[in-house]
Amino acid sequence: MVEQIFTIGVYGRDEESFFTALTQNKIDTFCDIRQRRGVRGRAYRFVNKNYLCQKLKALGIRYVHLKRLAPTKELRAIQQAADRKKSILKRQRTSLAPDFVESYKQVCLSGISPADIFRELPEDAKRIVFFCVEKDPRACHRSILTDWIQQKENIPVVHL
Repeated sequence: MVEQIFTIGVYGRDEESFFTALTQNKIDTFCDIRQRRGVRGRAYRFVNKNYLCQKLKALGIRYVHLKRLAPTKELRAIQQAADRKKSILKRQRTSLAPDFVESYKQVCLSGISPADIFRELPEDAKRIVFFCVEKDPRACHRSILTDWIQQKENIPVVHL
């Protein structure tokens, strides 16, 4: 049974600080909620799928890809249009467009419950982390997801 939820992004972190945050917080299950499990560039290659999975396994942390919680290409286009309108880059974003938030809820969260998500995790998952790339959780769909879970299940959420 999930007791604690964390979220983490990679932008602004190096490999050591990223994995230290996971181990210090005793994460047992890593939930990757990205559509594509790769990041361009050398700085963040440690979160590319193959290396990430190997490293997590070595740390005793299970890896689960929850692709259905990742925004589709069409959803990402809504946020990209809002970013262009504000003349900001993805890494500069500090919040999500209201249209994106509502569309994400409709496409990814309607018709399911947190229990449906938890059933996709190992039975003994207690301290889970939802991962995507953005540094600021409010600029990422992981905050929509965790706000929704917290509202329905009252499980504490910590953004690392």
